[in-house]
Amino acid sequence: MNSKLLMSTAASVIALSAMVGCGTNPTNAQIGTATGAVLGGVAGNALFGGTLGTVGGAAAGAVIGNEVGKKR
Repeated sequence: MNSKLLMSTAASVIALSAMVGCGTNPTNAQIGTATGAVLGGVAGNALFGGTLGTVGGAAAGAVIGNEVGKKR
């Protein structure tokens, strides 16, 4: 279980590092997408476990985060 959490955290750090490296400031929709994906992935892993739960949670979180970010 700890190795899955460590891998999820590492993937999150890599994704956020890639976004920080961009030359322009991210939009609210982009920030919402990234944040939603990370939180959704963690929640999906905690609730359902396994790769499918993590990826499904990250996808759902990204879509929700994008929509919330657009409205701000």
